Amino acid sequence: MNNLRLLAGLACAALLSGALRANASSVITLEEIFASAESGSAQLRPSLAAMDEAEREISAAKAARLPDINASLTVSYIGDGFTTKRNFADYQKAPIPHLGTGLSLGINQPVYAGGAIAGAIDMAQLKSTAARFASDLARDNLRIQLAGYYLDIYKYDNLRGVVERNIESARKVLAEMQARYEQGTALRNDITRYELLVSNLELRLVKINNMLEVLNTSLVTVAGLPEGTVVHPDTTILSQALPMQGENWWREEAYRESPALSLARNGVRISSKAEDLVRADRMPKVGLQAGWTMDGPILVEIPPINRNLSYWYVGVGVSYNISSLYKTNKSLARSRAATRKAREELEAATENVDLAVHSRHVHYLEAYEELKTQEKSVELAERNYRNIATRYSEGMALVTDMLDAADARLNAQQQLVNARIDIIYYYYQLLFTTGKI
Repeated sequence: MNNLRLLAGLACAALLSGALRANASSVITLEEIFASAESGSAQLRPSLAAMDEAEREISAAKAARLPDINASLTVSYIGDGFTTKRNFADYQKAPIPHLGTGLSLGINQPVYAGGAIAGAIDMAQLKSTAARFASDLARDNLRIQLAGYYLDIYKYDNLRGVVERNIESARKVLAEMQARYEQGTALRNDITRYELLVSNLELRLVKINNMLEVLNTSLVTVAGLPEGTVVHPDTTILSQALPMQGENWWREEAYRESPALSLARNGVRISSKAEDLVRADRMPKVGLQAGWTMDGPILVEIPPINRNLSYWYVGVGVSYNISSLYKTNKSLARSRAATRKAREELEAATENVDLAVHSRHVHYLEAYEELKTQEKSVELAERNYRNIATRYSEGMALVTDMLDAADARLNAQQQLVNARIDIIYYYYQLLFTTGKI
């Protein structure tokens, strides 16, 4: 499943990259951002390399099943010998052929290793699984980071529109004030205060544009998009129908698919397998053996025989490390402690996931209530601004009333934008917690 998702991501990323080269400023969906990050993000490369390394460790562990073959060839110079009596008297020189040669070939096929070979293969496979879960977790962390950048861009892009509309509205009011000032029905101080409002709005617009530039650069860099790409979020994201499943559903999904929990469970299995490998050291090792040797000259005869002696053998070899009876106790105790630690880490990870699901589900539902409240607030703020503007035109309201109404409308519109984005943000937080992002 993960491989298929990765291949699909790579294909989408390739298509997206080509499209962006043609048009550096375009509407890009969040799914396309994720697809680009699958192949273009430098932050995922270490985890992908770790997966490749873990796969090669499996092949290396399986190679232990193959026979061990040893061959040796020696050529030596042999000096003359001598003989003496036991009291070192009666020295006599013993000529020996000077050219010594040796050739041997030995084969050992492991038959039984107490489960060490099979255990090492299982351990390598568990580590490969752990590398995959770690890669999934790194991918999910990257995706939630990208989702944060993307939604922040959407938020500030909407805020920019809100501020621009308020600047346009304030300038219209300012033009009306100047006209009334020329007619003698408005004070210069009123104009000055409204000019200050426009100036503050323009400064806020500059800050929003700067923040958008920073967020866009961060998103493009982390997602591995072509340099110079200007991301325009998909405006339909807010109109998408989002699921409203209960907290228990999200929790069950987290138990089943969360990479953090999968990684913790796999850690328990790795620790248990480490215990099995320690126990395997206490078991005898059995192997089939075969060999062939040819040496010359034959030095065991007196005088030495200048010929090669060749022989071969087959048999069964059994070895047992007696010291393992008293050396492996401490290693086994350490492995058992590591297993207990892994189980405790799994319990802690499960608890953290429970808390995260509860917190983010509460905020997710709260965001919907916040949206309803802010929609009503905007409606009231707009109505209040129109009423104050009408009364001000008729000379029945002060400029301070206009300033307060404009500020209240701006704040309400900004809070409405935030509320809409928060629904999407907490939804992706739930997806991240449950491993479904």
